Amino acid sequence: MEANNFIEDIIVKDLESGKHEKIITRFPPEPNGYLHIGHAKAISINFGIKEKFNGECNLRFDDTNPSKEDVEYVESIKEDIKWLGYTWDRELYASDYFDVMYEKAVLLIKKGLAYVCDLSAEQISENRGTLTTPGIESPFRNRTIEENLKLFEEMKDGKFADGSKTLRAKIDMASPNINMRDPVIYRILRATHHRTGDKWCIYPMYDFAHPLEDAIEGVTHSLCSLEFENHRPLYDWFVNNCDFEKKPRQIEFARLNINRTVMSKRFLKKLVDEKVVDGWNDPRMSTLSGVRRRGYPPEAIRDFCSRIGVAKADSEVDMAILEHCVRENLNENALRAMCVFNPLKLIIDNYPEGKSEQVEIENNPQKEGCGTHTITFGKELYIEQDDFSLDPPPKYFRLKPDGMVRLKGAYIIKYNGVEKEGDKVTCVHCDLIEDSKQGGVNAGMKVKGTIHWVNAKTCKDVVINEYSSLILDGEGDFSNRLNPDSLIKINGKAEEFLLSAKVGERFQFLRKGYYVKEAEDRFGSIVALKDSYKPQN
Repeated sequence: MEANNFIEDIIVKDLESGKHEKIITRFPPEPNGYLHIGHAKAISINFGIKEKFNGECNLRFDDTNPSKEDVEYVESIKEDIKWLGYTWDRELYASDYFDVMYEKAVLLIKKGLAYVCDLSAEQISENRGTLTTPGIESPFRNRTIEENLKLFEEMKDGKFADGSKTLRAKIDMASPNINMRDPVIYRILRATHHRTGDKWCIYPMYDFAHPLEDAIEGVTHSLCSLEFENHRPLYDWFVNNCDFEKKPRQIEFARLNINRTVMSKRFLKKLVDEKVVDGWNDPRMSTLSGVRRRGYPPEAIRDFCSRIGVAKADSEVDMAILEHCVRENLNENALRAMCVFNPLKLIIDNYPEGKSEQVEIENNPQKEGCGTHTITFGKELYIEQDDFSLDPPPKYFRLKPDGMVRLKGAYIIKYNGVEKEGDKVTCVHCDLIEDSKQGGVNAGMKVKGTIHWVNAKTCKDVVINEYSSLILDGEGDFSNRLNPDSLIKINGKAEEFLLSAKVGERFQFLRKGYYVKEAEDRFGSIVALKDSYKPQN
């Protein structure tokens, strides 16, 4: 099978050599927050390999830190993965293996490869050394096996205070890899676990738990972000010394970084806790639940992950690429509609009072057979204030004195005059050109501008939520760069049928952008019409 990246190249060689008959991967989130757009890359890689190589992919929750974890996060993670279109083979939890992990820790003690340490977390950190100086051995490093077994059991039985003792691996305090300098395996932490309750008061550390979970589950390729590259020797040390027959291989790839986008789970949680946003699924958030509510199609996110590829070195991806994928998908699939954001009354003087007629608007010209819908045309309309000017700049092709424009799907109109209150124009008067609708004898008249509109008598009041980046460009703390205009509310006038659309349905508002139905009379911006990204041929 052809490989498309360096990870797949490794997998193909492993299959061809007979090292593995079935490929097993896993997606292992910690349930301490909602997934963000950066996680979509890891999800697409792990589940994509399952699909391509007819293998398996487990969803495994690394729930080893109960003080920060919650069932809410577990359920949100599952919902996000399903929304992206992926299915897992087994739903697993690190807590499924707490008994096995404890037994493996005892095994390391019996081998003389682990010891109970009384140093505080601060002292352990101080004694770890630097990249140029070796660490200092703990004064408790040479306790006997018997003493360590007894103390570790007493840790489990709750005889010591939180933080008073840890279990550390006995490796090499002079190792050039600081991760190998007697890392902590277990700490004392009295916290109720969302699955095991109060059964345990000691919990394994991530670096110890993760390789054991992979080995227990028979994972063949443990795919993780580049930040864990220096942890790989420790990963292999635990697998080898805990006597596992099946040994997974850790492979690192570059994590997804997108400019103008916050992907720090800690900062995202801070935004939620301080009510800067209205929850994890706020449309301005980079969480998957946020972009789902924003109206991003899941297919567009999968397309984005495919386009950026899998690399070995970290880099920053332009947000414009993601927006291009979203825009491309919506251009093909979103229904067209008309919505006026800043309404200006327009009266057609030569249109009979009380008369109305139906005009056809294409649902989607990009989609064959998508059909049309009707909108009522009448004497009084609303147009955008920006589509009229008494003193237009050069090359202004919208409505102006002595000018003509076409009303989308309807007639050509020519300017007559205005009504004003002080200096403000409150109403524009026009005449329509007879038989200038499509199929009419004057339909071929040349005008340079086409503007959108809604019928003043049948349109509906709507609220438009215009979203932009939460964080302003620049450097420094995110908290000092919050965008005060990340949400702007606009009162508009929309086609009547939009109010009966389903929440979550997406539309292209002609000449404005793409929007999603948020509530009965509320729409939120998804992405603008203009595309700044230029795909390479």
